[in-house]
Amino acid sequence: MTPLPYKLSFITVNYNGLSDTRALLDGIDRISFSFPFEVIVIDNGSSQDEYALLKAEFPFIKGGYSSDNLGFAGGNNQGIGMAQGEFLYFINNDTLLPEEADAQIVAMLSFLQQNPTVGGITPKIKYVDPPEMIQFAGCTPLTAITLRNKQIGYKELDHGQYDQNTEIPYLHGAAMLIPHRVVKEIGLMPEEFFLYYEELDWSCQITKQYRLFYFAGAWIYHKESASTGVDSPFKIYYLTRNRLLFAYRNRTGITQILALLYLLLVANTSKMCSFMINRKWKHVGSVWLATRSAFKLFKSK
Repeated sequence: MTPLPYKLSFITVNYNGLSDTRALLDGIDRISFSFPFEVIVIDNGSSQDEYALLKAEFPFIKGGYSSDNLGFAGGNNQGIGMAQGEFLYFINNDTLLPEEADAQIVAMLSFLQQNPTVGGITPKIKYVDPPEMIQFAGCTPLTAITLRNKQIGYKELDHGQYDQNTEIPYLHGAAMLIPHRVVKEIGLMPEEFFLYYEELDWSCQITKQYRLFYFAGAWIYHKESASTGVDSPFKIYYLTRNRLLFAYRNRTGITQILALLYLLLVANTSKMCSFMINRKWKHVGSVWLATRSAFKLFKSK
């Protein structure tokens, strides 16, 4: 097998996030990595060509500008198509690497090389402010029918209580390190979701053949994103639609039927009633449109 020119490909997707992406790239540029790497930035339909602005400031990046917003999966898939690294490190553009990133990434790469049955890892994710607060230190599986789970360590102060590597059911979309060979074997991220649940679905595909791990010896800082708005109609639409789509794609038999019935008759109905009581008519419309869109996607499969 011909060796790839880079040990690692950083892949990030930008959408009207010039200042965040600039901060991420500036941090990468300041770190003296001990391995060959490349940085791929996909500008995903920003109102202006922000990739060109970033390329002028950071000539080492590669990537491009898409006039259309391809969604989280579509943007990352474009990055995968350009990647020439042995390992792919998908990181949100609103994250920051720590000063210790070189040693930490080397440790993650070593872990993957020593454990070929592991198909991907997510490091500890901390908030930028306060930096000692955890956002992600692993997670529990989604329940079969209600699709609920727990994010371990969420908003806890880091006292070293989650400093053990742990097998997990899903990777966190803000930071995912995956061997390139696994992506070639499993396939690209599912673009049907556009936003939310795509990394969960992708994780389900990976775990059919590999294991996933939370890697405690590395971390990344994540800014709390408000780009979609807190419970905005846009966010409600994609969360509602994609829960249904995830259940349809990843549950079978009677469990699939019960999961869909729960989401339709309990979760969605409860949401709509709450929105109507609070006169959030656009949110009511989002739930209805999302449900109809999900069933159209079911028929297309």
